[in-house]
Order: sequence, then structure tokens, then C-alpha cells
Amino acid sequence: MSNVAPSAVILVRSRRFRVNPATAADNAFQADPPAVDPAALSAQATREMDAVADALRAAGVTVHVFDDDDPTRPDSVFPNNWISTHPGGMVGVFPMFAANRRHERRGDVLEMLKAHYRVQTIVDYSGLEADGIFLEGTGAMVIDHDSRVAYMARSHRADQVALERFCADFAYEPMAFDAVDSGGLPVYHTNVLGWIGTRMAMFALEMVPDASRREALRERLSVHGRQVVELTEAQVGEFAGNAIELTGRHADGSWRPIVAMSARARRSLRDDQVAAIERSAEIVAVDIPTLELSGGSVRCMIAGIHLDPRPGVKPGHAAADDALAAEGSGLLA
Repeated sequence: MSNVAPSAVILVRSRRFRVNPATAADNAFQADPPAVDPAALSAQATREMDAVADALRAAGVTVHVFDDDDPTRPDSVFPNNWISTHPGGMVGVFPMFAANRRHERRGDVLEMLKAHYRVQTIVDYSGLEADGIFLEGTGAMVIDHDSRVAYMARSHRADQVALERFCADFAYEPMAFDAVDSGGLPVYHTNVLGWIGTRMAMFALEMVPDASRREALRERLSVHGRQVVELTEAQVGEFAGNAIELTGRHADGSWRPIVAMSARARRSLRDDQVAAIERSAEIVAVDIPTLELSGGSVRCMIAGIHLDPRPGVKPGHAAADDALAAEGSGLLA
């Protein structure tokens, strides 16, 4: 099993989903919702969330689901922006750009991690919000847990000062760069540009305008023989970069590497790109068009658990979600 591909994940089942107007200004991937009843839109989004959870469980991934019925948290389905976990028992809690997203941070999620996994240290960076400094977790960073590198495209939501502080605390090498779309606008989150797996990485290097920085990224991504498959800007617009490698299990208990992405992302890939993924992992694609209106896709929904389990939690098998799910805000102190 690879450090890069966790066998357990956290999902938040938001039952009051809506497209967040507070994040539209710098998220070019966000779209206006159709003219339908908001309750119907939210119900469809919930069905899509359940489909992702079911697909991951079917692949043998442990899925911890937390319900959220708070209408003031429209983006709570994307927990990877406020929490990350790391080999060695470390957990990060992050500062968020949009003020109405900051109370997505939940104490009950942290308590579950401490109860069921070996957590040594929780480092909370949320106080940086008061200084206008933001680093939205594994949305702002794409992390190579094997080589200990944190890649970050600079934006309003991804500050280099915060990146360097995180890397010093968690012992990662910072790799900051600029990435822009064809209109010259900064890409809001690094995890829409690409993902890093055990044996391959997919990344839209063409969106990095500095040629020398682009080559440095290509060299660093290909460490230890990892294949680098490049994505186009058009494919990034279809969320092809917003994927994640996970470790499931087959029925016989053997490891089952998968790459989780949306059906829209899967449709945008060329045959040779699909073949490159399938040489090392199975693609698990789920159709989530309603959720993608918010400018994020499957990877944004998943907070991977890179922690050793305590006795009673078996990596690669479905957890007793009913016992772990929690309502309410659980705000951090």
C-alpha cells in the first residue's frame, strides 16, 4: 500500500447543498445552477454524494460519512479544503478564503480521527484568516506523500507564506508556482490542475507559463520513475485534474488501487491517457453534474486519511458509518 493512496476517506453529506455565491469571483469552474426548485437541486446533489460514497465502498475503501444539515454551509461537501492528514500521525486544519466557509471546520471530525486513528499532533492554521492569509488544504496543495513535496499554484486561496509554514511544520518540500488559464486568470486551486499517484501523475503543465518552472515541476513529478501524463486546459475545465488515487480491497482481501474521478472527467480523457492510468489502477467514475456546478469535483469531496488505524478500524473495509456520522456544527475553539 502506498503513502500516496489512502485506504480510508472522510465525506460530508451536505443535505442543504447550493452553489455558493461567495466563491464565484475567483472560481472560474463554478457555474450558475439551473432554474429549478432549490430543494430539488439539493436533493439531487445528495443523491450524487451518496453515489460517490457507494462507489468507494464497493471498491473496498473505508468511508466515514458525516451528515450536514446546516443551510449556511453550502460548500461543506468539500472537506478537503479545511483538513488534511499525514503519515506519522499529523493533522492540519486550514484557513479558508470565503468567510461563509470557515465554520465548515468540525470538531466531531477531529474527534473521530483521534478515536479511530493514531493522531499525534493537530496543527491549526485557521488563525491566519485574521491576517488575510489562506491555504485551503489539499485544494490549495497537491501533496506527494512519498517524496514529501507539496505543490501549490499561487492564488487568493493559496498563499506562499502559509505554504512555507506548513512545509516547515510537516516536513515537506514546498514547490510554489503560478498557473493561469488562457485568459490569464490564476487557477484558484491546485487540485484542479492535476493529481499524483503512486506510479503516475496527471498534470496540466501547459498552464504553468514559466518554462523553467514548468520543467522543474516535470522533473520533480517524475521522481523514482513516475510517469507524467499531461492534461490540456480543456480537460482541466472538465475536471480531469480533480481526481485522486485511493487504495481499496478486492473480495479476497488483496489491495485494489483505484483512481476516483467524475464521469465528466473520465469522458474528457483520451484513450492513451486512460490506458496510462489503467496500467496501475482501476478508474472509478461517478456522475456528479449537480455538485460540479460549485466548481469542484470528486477529489474536492474527499479528505483522505493518511493515518494508521487504531485496533478495530480495518483499512480497506467499510466502516460503521451510522456510529460515526454526526450532526451539528462542531466548531473548533
